[in-house]
Amino acid sequence: MELRQLNYFIAVAEERHFGRAAKRLHIAQPPLSQQIRQLEEQLGVRLFDRTTRRVDLTAAGELLLERGRAIVNEVESLKADVYQVGAGATGVLRVGFSGSATYSVMPSMVRLAGESYPGLNLDLHGEMLTPAMEAALLDRSLDAAILRPPVTSQDIEYRIIQREPLIVAIPSHSPLAEDRPVAMQELTDQQFVTYPPDSVVYRQTVELCRQAGFRHRVAHIAQETSTILSFVAAGAGVAVVPASVAAVQLRSVHYRQLEEAPEVELAIAWRREERSQLLANFVTLVTTDMPNLDVGGDSVFNPEQ
Repeated sequence: MELRQLNYFIAVAEERHFGRAAKRLHIAQPPLSQQIRQLEEQLGVRLFDRTTRRVDLTAAGELLLERGRAIVNEVESLKADVYQVGAGATGVLRVGFSGSATYSVMPSMVRLAGESYPGLNLDLHGEMLTPAMEAALLDRSLDAAILRPPVTSQDIEYRIIQREPLIVAIPSHSPLAEDRPVAMQELTDQQFVTYPPDSVVYRQTVELCRQAGFRHRVAHIAQETSTILSFVAAGAGVAVVPASVAAVQLRSVHYRQLEEAPEVELAIAWRREERSQLLANFVTLVTTDMPNLDVGGDSVFNPEQ
């Protein structure tokens, strides 16, 4: 039994008239009658009781109509689902986020993705460092990552989506918490709460201290931005963080500009060999449609390349 024959049968069964069914199907009546006869021969039963005035279903025809409608509906649903997946409109993407992006970029990204692709399910992994996300991309436990370049592997492509200055998080009781920019030299005697040494921000902090003529003293190391800010709130030290971290408001933490602070970049990264249309749509969404991001870079992900 072919799907085409099943559709022909359903049309005749619903119309109870070969002429009207043929018109509905946009075919001539003789070929339609021939297809129904072939279907009956294949099944070994009569599906219709035919008279000069009526076309009625037999018991076998009633069963085929009921089950056949379900089959046709399921096939149509399958075709729609396959198209949605192939067009990159539905599916699951596993996305990692750097610490500060977890609080700044992630919420608006999730909201925009939900509005643009309701069938997209984002499996989110926050508070990750760039080396961990790079490794996760390579071992395929992540499909995309919002990370801070550079990356070391030539197998990973990325595109810059944001540039932001570094700022300093200061305990509210500190004299440095007054409302003014802070020079790096003023932090000479401070204890620092930092990201781990393999993070981009840690390396930037070390370089800023070196340029200011001192070596920073590390009081605590934490991977999670929330933990770093908790240490600062407790008075354990100051922390150099990306400006987007200021989205996290704690009563005992003040954020201040750093004089002549360098910018750090945020990028979306993916495996260079990836050809998923779902991922391609997500990359386009992040790099072209998200508001308030300084988008740059020349790399464009194309699953057909």
